[in-house]
Amino acid sequence: MAEVRIRPATPNDLETLLRFEQGVIAAERPFDPTLRSEGITYYDLQELITSSQALIIVAEDQQQIVGSGYARIEPAQPYLRHEQYAYLGFMYVEPAYRGRGVNALIMESLKQWAMAQGLKELRLEVYAQNAPAIRAYEKAGFAAHMLEMRMAI
Repeated sequence: MAEVRIRPATPNDLETLLRFEQGVIAAERPFDPTLRSEGITYYDLQELITSSQALIIVAEDQQQIVGSGYARIEPAQPYLRHEQYAYLGFMYVEPAYRGRGVNALIMESLKQWAMAQGLKELRLEVYAQNAPAIRAYEKAGFAAHMLEMRMAI
């Protein structure tokens, strides 16, 4: 994976990142019947790029962005041992680059950033039916912690 490099996102990357966001939404739509049928966004990407409490990174191959992810510092619940943690999200890899370790590079870079911020825990959310994503996160060292349940009424 020597050809892929990781760097912080810049405002110049916004067009690509907006396309990636729609890719994330399209990938998750089959797992979530509560999503509106069109016109949704998950992230304020401009704010995340400029925030001192977050880092969006991109993976590049030959100056083409092929993946993304972010870490955002979040306050922990007052009953937990730690005061803050890094929440990971916006994990996206272009289809042609999947299975080549790009996601692992992204997660490792975000982990290193979180550690440099003095954080001791990473958290993320993944749909219970998204087996490929769960396998990727487990391979990176994550473990299932709690299952959120819902019921339409």
